[in-house]
Amino acid sequence: MMRGLRGIDVVVLAGGLGTRIRGVLGDTPKVLAPINGRPFLDHLLDHLAALGAGRAVLSLGVGAKMVMDHLDAGTPPLPVVAVVEPAPLGTAGAVRHAMPGLRGDPVMVMNGDTWLEADFAAFLADHDRAAKPVSVLCVAVDDISRYGSVEVAPDGTVTRFAEKDPDRAGQGLINGGALLLSARALERLAAGTGPSLERDFLAELPPGSINGWHARGAGFIDIGTPDSLAQAGGVLPQGKTET
Repeated sequence: MMRGLRGIDVVVLAGGLGTRIRGVLGDTPKVLAPINGRPFLDHLLDHLAALGAGRAVLSLGVGAKMVMDHLDAGTPPLPVVAVVEPAPLGTAGAVRHAMPGLRGDPVMVMNGDTWLEADFAAFLADHDRAAKPVSVLCVAVDDISRYGSVEVAPDGTVTRFAEKDPDRAGQGLINGGALLLSARALERLAAGTGPSLERDFLAELPPGSINGWHARGAGFIDIGTPDSLAQAGGVLPQGKTET
């Protein structure tokens, strides 16, 4: 059993509108999308428990009651704290809103529509080695045009986040949807007001503040489009993840 997350808090950003897949899911929150007979959230919580996360802190917005009712009806495999946004706050605002209840240093922030299979013990070890305020888990994809890209120097320092651009395709590294934030990074985030983690926080950090760790061979899929949601059944477990 992998214990790579060594008991840290993991903030799961699950408050988005899910407009791109509303035609498939209707009013069902994206994090409850059914995959292999189970809501995506159940797969994700099993995965975090197997990785050794201490708590899952769910940042909820639209459809929060449905998610909380689902949690109340079952027994999550690790402690879960639900934090509901009073209004859409963006990714940075969502972390800010959850921050008073976060414990430990670092904490991990991950997208609630992303499935990541990677060596999280190595990710944490590289964060410790780099001693930078922020580490980004980067994955290689064949087409960066849908995601934007992350440019990383040979020593692991992130030098640039490039916005997604349909005309800028090809292979490259992207933000895999998981960040490690140290206490000093959270302090800086708390002092800000911008809504976006990437544009208003990461892009505004002093040069050299962000470590980029390339998760080679990582399993990665997001469920944010009808096509990727349909493909997720071939990537996620068929049954319950063993913990």
